[in-house]
Amino acid sequence: MSDIQKINPSERSSPIVIYNRMVFLAGQVGAPGQSVTKQTETILGKIDALLAQAGTDKSRILQATIWLADISTFEEMNAVWNKWVVPGKPPARATGEVKLAGPEYLVEIIVTAAVMEPSES
Repeated sequence: MSDIQKINPSERSSPIVIYNRMVFLAGQVGAPGQSVTKQTETILGKIDALLAQAGTDKSRILQATIWLADISTFEEMNAVWNKWVVPGKPPARATGEVKLAGPEYLVEIIVTAAVMEPSES
């Protein structure tokens, strides 16, 4: 049985949890007050950095959950997502509208990925 590895945990949560060769990222948000496009770009950059820290990358994302404060911004977020996702390797994905932690947050993205196999690094 694998140990659970928590990277940079705070009192409340861990930004990265690795268990059984799976990487679970906490929900990521962008800078308050930015547009949906800018928040999405910021979030995806954070996800890239966190996945690298966990020893994997976006080509290994298995599932993504995207929360939008306003579903009418779906196309704006999706335009950024489509440029970022690895062609031919899109994850399973769900997108929905929710009330986020504060009105300044327009997008939150949560991903689960597989750890990179040694032969892939």
